Amino acid sequence: MSENNEAEAQAAPDRENTLIMELKDNGRVTIQLRPDLAPLHVERIKTLTRQGLYDNTPFHRVIEGFMAQGGDPTGTGMGGFRDRGFADLRAEFSPPSRARFLRGTCGMARAQDPNSANSQFFIMFAPTPSLDGQYTIWGQVTAGMEFVDRIKRGVGGSGTVPAPADRLIRMRVLADT
Repeated sequence: MSENNEAEAQAAPDRENTLIMELKDNGRVTIQLRPDLAPLHVERIKTLTRQGLYDNTPFHRVIEGFMAQGGDPTGTGMGGFRDRGFADLRAEFSPPSRARFLRGTCGMARAQDPNSANSQFFIMFAPTPSLDGQYTIWGQVTAGMEFVDRIKRGVGGSGTVPAPADRLIRMRVLADT
């Protein structure tokens, strides 16, 4: 392979591990998946995406300076896709030496049990070291963070978003487009 081809190959996105998330007002967000950190979670995200299960789901919990959470079909923060045969996932926590929760990091939401992630995810607005090694990191926003920044904020300490919540309009794996 020539030097030019090597450079082109490095610059080209890994289409199978790139998500395109469409938000309101033509907001297109590109997320690079991290199967090297969380192969089970990445596979789950891609499967749910390919089945269209994230389409039209709300961002139900959004806390200024912290994160935007979505991926719950009920919009309550209590839902997932267990009723469609998707069992909860075991944790795939990364040591902070490998990955940290920085602006644009995508993590998997869970209940108190570390092995309770199902479909809900969050995107960080700012670095939050207290999450490092405590939640699964499955991706990183590489373009369109300005659209994530425009997601309607929630109220109070819970960050519950009053109706109508902003929605994830459509999500696709780049290889499928």
